[in-house]
Amino acid sequence: MHEIKTETEIAATPEQVWSILTDFSAYPQWNPFIRSINGVVKTGERLTAFIQPTGDKGMTFRPTVLVALPNQELRWLGHFLLPGVFDGEHYFQIEPISPGRVRFIHGEKFSGILVGLAKSKLEGGTKSGFIAMNQALKIRAETS
Repeated sequence: MHEIKTETEIAATPEQVWSILTDFSAYPQWNPFIRSINGVVKTGERLTAFIQPTGDKGMTFRPTVLVALPNQELRWLGHFLLPGVFDGEHYFQIEPISPGRVRFIHGEKFSGILVGLAKSKLEGGTKSGFIAMNQALKIRAETS
C-alpha cells in the first residue's frame, strides 16, 4: 500500500466547503485536477470522474462512493482494470478548527500489484494535482 495525504486550512465553514466539493457541475470552472465528475453523492452510487494531473494525459474512471457524510467526509473507491491490480481509495475530509475555519484533508490510499511501479508518478504528478486542487478549493471557498 502507498498513501498520499495532503491538507490545507480554509477560512470557511464545513457547509461552504462541502457545497463546493459536491457541486460536481462546477468542477470544470475551478478544479485543476478532477476536471469533471458526474453522479450522485450517496453511499453505494457510482461516479464517473476524469482526472488530469498537470502534464499528464488524464484518465476516466468509475469509482463507487464509500462514505458521503455531509460537511464531514466524501470517500470513494476506484479500480484500474480489475480490482487488486491498482486500486485507489480517495478521500476528502473536512475538520472544523474554529468557527469559520476548517482543515481540508485530501488523500488516497493505493493498493494492488501495480502500485510499486507507480510510486514515483504518484508522488509527482498525482500529489501535485491534490495540492493544486486544495489551493483552488481554498480560493473558491474564501472568495465566495
